[in-house]
Amino acid sequence: MLFDAQDVLHSWFPPIPITFALIVAAIVYSRGWLRRRNAFPHEIPVWRFYSFIGGLFALWVAVGSPLEAFDDELLSIHMVQHILLMAVAPPLILLGAPTLPFLHGLPQFFVRGALGSLLRWPPVQWLACVFTHPVFCWLAATIVLIGWHTPRAFELALHSQSWHEVEHACFFTASILFWWPVVQPWPSIPRWPRWAIPLYLFLGTIANDIVSAFLALYDRVLYPSYASTPRLFNISPLDDQAFAGALMWVFGTFVYLVPAVAITMQILSPIGAHRQFKARGRENKLTALQPDRPEMEVR
Repeated sequence: MLFDAQDVLHSWFPPIPITFALIVAAIVYSRGWLRRRNAFPHEIPVWRFYSFIGGLFALWVAVGSPLEAFDDELLSIHMVQHILLMAVAPPLILLGAPTLPFLHGLPQFFVRGALGSLLRWPPVQWLACVFTHPVFCWLAATIVLIGWHTPRAFELALHSQSWHEVEHACFFTASILFWWPVVQPWPSIPRWPRWAIPLYLFLGTIANDIVSAFLALYDRVLYPSYASTPRLFNISPLDDQAFAGALMWVFGTFVYLVPAVAITMQILSPIGAHRQFKARGRENKLTALQPDRPEMEVR
């Protein structure tokens, strides 16, 4: 058992492109955050900075750490990857309010030139409007989650490194979309009233519950590749599958329940009602300013 685990670790090598890209993202965000922090100390709190960096770290653990070496050996390890990609990294990154730090962290000639023109292009604004609508976000996350956990798609990702990377990219991108209406990172405008978000999160548990229940209760090994891998830690393929399903169900339920309860309590509190009123005022101001001055975020 120990010998097999050591063999797996010896075969692992950190993916340089992914690691480099995440380091660059952290540097650009930090540069923009520090610039805004010096100009406006209370604009982006420190906890948002730590949230964004934590999200990047969770993303690296999922796709760049030694965890990646064991995802072909144990389904439960593979499920930990998926949880990090879908339920940990995306909300942490969005809680970091990345838009403003990135706009101020990137070279300004690029922001005011190519990037600014692209963001002001009507087709791009229309796509952004469609892709951030809660219905589209929910559908995208649900289809990606169920689709990639079907045996044929999952086996394809296990046997092809390229498809494995596509699978991870789909999970992360769809989850960014799913968490967008929940976190609503500044300066985006809510498409639904805040009271609808707990219902949105409840509906988000449906796909998670379907997949996790199927994995936990199915009496045969669903993915043949895991039936023939070396038995690390003396776990049978069926027990490994059941544990992966239980892990997905417990953590998935928790990660949807906590923000739903927090948002509900925020809405019901007097302070929450006052914040809702102020938020609507900010939304109206943003709506009025964005069509005429989309470049206003960068000074």
